[in-house]
Amino acid sequence: MTTRVAVIGAQGRMGRLVSRLVEESDDFVLVASLDSSSDLSQMIGADVVVDFTVPGVTQRVVEFAVDNGLRVLVGTSGWSQPRINSLAARIGDRDDTGVIIIPNFSIGSVLGTAFSAMAARFYDSIEIVEGHQASKLDSPSGTAVRTAELIAQARADRGPVAAPHTDQRARGEQIASVPVHSLRLEGLLARQDVLFGGTGETLTISHNTVSSSAYERGIMLALHAVREARGVTVGLDQLMDLRLDGSDAAPAEPGPMDTE
Repeated sequence: MTTRVAVIGAQGRMGRLVSRLVEESDDFVLVASLDSSSDLSQMIGADVVVDFTVPGVTQRVVEFAVDNGLRVLVGTSGWSQPRINSLAARIGDRDDTGVIIIPNFSIGSVLGTAFSAMAARFYDSIEIVEGHQASKLDSPSGTAVRTAELIAQARADRGPVAAPHTDQRARGEQIASVPVHSLRLEGLLARQDVLFGGTGETLTISHNTVSSSAYERGIMLALHAVREARGVTVGLDQLMDLRLDGSDAAPAEPGPMDTE
């Protein structure tokens, strides 16, 4: 069965990318291409809405879609935990709608975040440096926020990271006790470094996106998953098998992008 897709923010870089992937797929058909100022009623008739707008618009788009019984894939930053909690309460136990929020569609970025959460249990000195193109509107990035939150969860028994001199603005913004530093530069697409300091050593987990093609497999994985979404799911990692021993696990369903 073909899934009808409406893309909001279709003229942006990521909106154009997901629109192309939908048009190239046999499983999906593009039925609406809207921008942030479009009449949201134009999404009615789609099965799935993909939101690549801006932080100030995304909540209105998602709530309209949910209220009209549509499932939503969100690639826009700005979804703080209070916003996510409010959205989950809005959906409740409905089975006709659901939302998947993806801070980063890159498989490598998701793995970098997972590795960082794993390492966080062994170090008390941790900081994040993230960089994106100069035109990115928000900082820190959604990926950095999620990485910091997962680091804090992994360290629940150890407590906050060691972050001295927090009164100095140059020390970065604290997210879940983790200092986060944001760079916005021409010529940069996306990069994140998570730095760990211990006695006599440092560890850096780096991910560098050099082309938007890095997002394609994750987009298709999320598009296939959102067709059956219930409630609110956050993170591409929730759609992947990240167990160290995956011998008994079925591989993630990346859809037609899996050509290897």
